Amino acid sequence: MKNLLLLKTFAIAILLACKSPDVIIPDAKTNSVVVPKLIWSDEFNVNGLPDSTKWGYDVGGNGWGNNELEYYTAKRLENARIENGKLIIEARKEAYEGKNYTSARLLTRGKVEWKHGRIEALAKLPAGRGTWPAIWMLGSDISTVGWPRSGEIDIMEHVGFDEGVVHGTIHTEAYNHAKKTEKGKAISIKNVSTAFHLYAIEWTPDQIDFFVDDQKYYTVQKSVLGSEVAQWPFEQPFYLILNVAVGGNWGGQKGVDESIWPQRMEVDYVRVYQ
Repeated sequence: MKNLLLLKTFAIAILLACKSPDVIIPDAKTNSVVVPKLIWSDEFNVNGLPDSTKWGYDVGGNGWGNNELEYYTAKRLENARIENGKLIIEARKEAYEGKNYTSARLLTRGKVEWKHGRIEALAKLPAGRGTWPAIWMLGSDISTVGWPRSGEIDIMEHVGFDEGVVHGTIHTEAYNHAKKTEKGKAISIKNVSTAFHLYAIEWTPDQIDFFVDDQKYYTVQKSVLGSEVAQWPFEQPFYLILNVAVGGNWGGQKGVDESIWPQRMEVDYVRVYQ
């Protein structure tokens, strides 16, 4: 009977967590319930440009190390705006600054950065061959040590030619896509471009767990990868990036469908708990 009561209590806690911005996490070591605090969020409630106290922009059309086709703009409503309670990042087919596509790449660098915690975003993804949306993080020391020594956490990546397959990945100096040693996993999700899904990581000193809709599908552990900075650079603050790329080494692997634009990623909210 006691076990049944415990199961019922835990089930109720999970249901409440789905309706609340609070996250309820069971602690396996103590059998207690840990409730991390919401320490930062953007609910995207005010129409117009993204909140400049929370978001900056990467700007340019240099390919971003991936031979991407877009020019990332700043403070341009056509590419990044708040609309009806959602952040819209829109990639458009248009001539701009010598490129044939525009988009936006928003980031919290210089505004706020985090070490450890749960980082989550409720998002609906663009569709079509050539789209490459991402919700991801880079180490704050990237300007001094460079990539990949800075570390990278890809909370969500999706390439349009492989509809419905979502990737969670980490890159480090020892493990990265340039060496074809990156550590990650993919999960198949229905309706990624027509419905909102919750993309999240839970990051502790010892491991990073990857989730879609609160289903954990992948874990990386320091004890497995190694504790040197080249193997585990995740003991420093990271900043968050939201973007939609066009084409590129991965997103454009099967070409770009020129008939699908504009395409957008919609984000209902971003929340960080510790």
